[in-house]
Amino acid sequence: MPRYLSITLEKRGVSCVAELLDKDAPLTCEAVWQALPQAGPVHHAKYARNEIYTMVPRFAAEEPGQENPTVTPIPGDVVYFSFHGGMLDREFKEEKNIHELPGVIDLAIFYGRNNLLLNGDVGWVPGNVYATIVDGLDRMAEACNDVWRSGSVGERLVYDRHAG
Repeated sequence: MPRYLSITLEKRGVSCVAELLDKDAPLTCEAVWQALPQAGPVHHAKYARNEIYTMVPRFAAEEPGQENPTVTPIPGDVVYFSFHGGMLDREFKEEKNIHELPGVIDLAIFYGRNNLLLNGDVGWVPGNVYATIVDGLDRMAEACNDVWRSGSVGERLVYDRHAG
């Protein structure tokens, strides 16, 4: 039986529904599912292009490793990144208020085309595609673009189990 996430931009009141890709990324899906709900301040990507994300403390007892990885996410991809503390530079960690954590999990959604996960500091940054947005991508894409244009201050990105 499929499992679904509800992903919400809280302040904007916009949500979408994503189906977990249990067959393609079973360890990542289970780690995320068991840790729900997850939420934090939303950020818009600087390099990857059409991406919003939040960074949360590590939550898996054991990291899932790479599953269903990509460096070219498409619209609707829901992606999990695990960053150890040394991979992120000091200013970035301070800006995101994660400077005291040994590592973080980046929970991201991609809402448009032509994304490339290439960071000038560290090179290619593959992420695990563990879900795909199946309802509400158009509304969410508009809201994500508004995060880019109007700003992310005061906005939270919330991941939870979808009951419907």
